[in-house]
Formats: sequence, structure tokens, C-alpha cells
Amino acid sequence: MGPLTGIKIIELAGIGPGPFCGMMLSDMGAEVIRVDRLGSRTRGQDVLARGRKSIAVDLKSDAGREVVLKLCESADAIFEGFRPGVTERLGLGPDDCRARNKRLVYGRMTGWGQDGPMAQAAGHDINYIALTGALHAIGPKEGKPVPPLNLVGDFGGGGMLLAYGLVCALLEAARSGEGQVVDAAMVDGAAALMAMFFTMKAGGMFQEKRASNMLDGGAHFYGTYETKDAKHIALGSIEPQFYALLVEKAGLDAEDFSAQMDQSRWPEYQEKLTRVFKTKTRDEWTAIMEGSDVCFAPVLALSEVAEHPHNKARGTFQALDGVIQPAPAPRFSRTEVRLSHASRAPGQDSQQILLDAGYDAEAVAEMIQAGAVSIPE
Repeated sequence: MGPLTGIKIIELAGIGPGPFCGMMLSDMGAEVIRVDRLGSRTRGQDVLARGRKSIAVDLKSDAGREVVLKLCESADAIFEGFRPGVTERLGLGPDDCRARNKRLVYGRMTGWGQDGPMAQAAGHDINYIALTGALHAIGPKEGKPVPPLNLVGDFGGGGMLLAYGLVCALLEAARSGEGQVVDAAMVDGAAALMAMFFTMKAGGMFQEKRASNMLDGGAHFYGTYETKDAKHIALGSIEPQFYALLVEKAGLDAEDFSAQMDQSRWPEYQEKLTRVFKTKTRDEWTAIMEGSDVCFAPVLALSEVAEHPHNKARGTFQALDGVIQPAPAPRFSRTEVRLSHASRAPGQDSQQILLDAGYDAEAVAEMIQAGAVSIPE
């Protein structure tokens, strides 16, 4: 099941974008073994931790370090999300792990990258997107920049970029017979996500003033509006034929709204649309516009998304052990992907993983007794 079935990956557990990378790979069928630290605790059903086995290891002990190196011998890839140099100090850096397996792909994810003047500095999503122009471009015209959750740096520019990089390197290793190191930096990934806006800027189509452009809320036909019941709808009526349909279905004066791309009139049009959309509830506007070429959608809260008819029909959200969560994506015509199991407690699979790696039962018991690995109480 899944296009990555048969691929074995070791995940040195971290937070946020690291687990997301592991989730993406596991969702695609890879066997991902999560190496948790001793004393780690679960946070209920952690969606980001689904689909993997867990072994809890004391990485600072010789025996614990040897466990990870032994797992690398039969793995296709390993990835970590620590600051540069941390795994080297643990004896689990690229050279250490690849000495056991030359085909091993070693993925590294950091905020700033493995080198550069800021490589050792702490940071979070907001800092990485600030340095790439993404944060500057998002927010109200007269207000301050607004963080778009932590989607652009951590997850799109970090976890997804690392998953992509690992799969690219695995494909190359299948041809060459040799692995390599993947340096995935969130600042690099966030920069890549801004490619279209650099194109627009180069063509004189992007102003460096928030909410003044077609896709940042500046245009009246691309943005959100409040409805009568204090909810919101989203419009993306860019193309002329879609815009004409918006004008028609909103009951607007076609001649008055004919200057779609005249930016001097965008504020005026926004004010008029603001008044119009407040005359009906979100559900009433949905009944009028949804499914048409207006490019319309109701703005749904997390508690609402699973019940929308389109999401239900496609199974975009699924329940696993009572927790609603996104289904694996993308989808494949032949190698079906599906949710396997919910998150495991740290160390829940320690014994089985060690046995599968070639340790005998006595050696496993000794490591548990010595505290090199642990199992849940």
C-alpha cells in the first residue's frame, strides 16, 4: 500500500515540521521508525505522529547510540531536525550513520540551514518567513504584517520540503547506489514558495505595500467578506468570465463594476461588496454561489470542515481513534494510500523494533534494564 511501501526511514523525533515530514512519508506507505527520547510523553492523539512505530532511546548512552546506528544499517534514510552539529556531537551525524550504510540518505532540517552567519541562531517560522519577503507581503494595508499561522516556514517550507528532498535523494540513490546528505532549510523553502511573487515583481505587477495587489487582499474580487451572521465567505473571481458571474450573482450593476482591473477603484468596489455581502448569511450566499464559476467558498472553521459535502464526498478528512484529521495526500490511482494507525506512545514498539533489528530477547531485556531504551509503563 502506498508508493513508498518497502522504504524504511528512521526519524530522530523533534517538533512541528519534523513530525510533519515523518507523517507525509508514512502516509505514503514508508515504514517510519520514530526514535523518541527517554521520558518523552504523548499529547493525546498527535495527528503529526500517526502511522509510525516508536522506540525510546537514550541517545547519550553508548548502547542507545549503537541502537540507532544498527537501525541505519537496514534503513534507506534517516532524518533529524536539530541545530547544526548536534547529531555530530551525539555520534549520529551523517558520517557516523553512512559509515554503516553507504546507500543511506541523511536528511537534515533546520531553520537557517547548515551554514551561513545565522546557522546556529534560534528561530521559528515567523523569523524564516520574515527573511524571505513572505511575512512582509501578508497583512492589512495600514497595519502590521500578520503571520499566516506557521504554514509557510515550518510546514510548507520545512517539513514538506524535507520530505520532497528525501524522496529525490532516494530516487538518485536507487540509480547510483550511494546516498547523500539533504540540507533542507526553512528559510530556503519559504523563499522557494515566493517564486511567483518574484516573477510578478520583476514584471512590475507587484507593489511592496500590503493589501495593494491582486492576491493579497487588495483586489475586491479576491478576498474575504463578512456576512449577515458575522461569518465569512471567500472570493477568487480573477478571470473576466468568473468576475462577470460574480457581478451577476451578487446582484451588482454590471456597468458600475466594469472596471475590474482599475486599481484606483478597488477600494470603492470593496466598500460596495462589503455592504452587499452583509445583506445575507453565509449559508444563503453559499446557496447562491457555491459550485458555480464565481470561484466561491464559505470560510469554514476547523470544527466545520469535515461536514462540508465536498470534503465528505472525497474523504478529505477522516476520523482515526475518534480524532478528525486530514487524510493522506496526494492520491494515487494504483498504490492506494490510507491511514494505518494513530500515534504510538514513545517507546511503545521498542522491544519489537530491537528484535526486528537482530537483537535477541536477552539483549533487549538488558538494554531496557540499563535504561538505554525504554518501554511505556
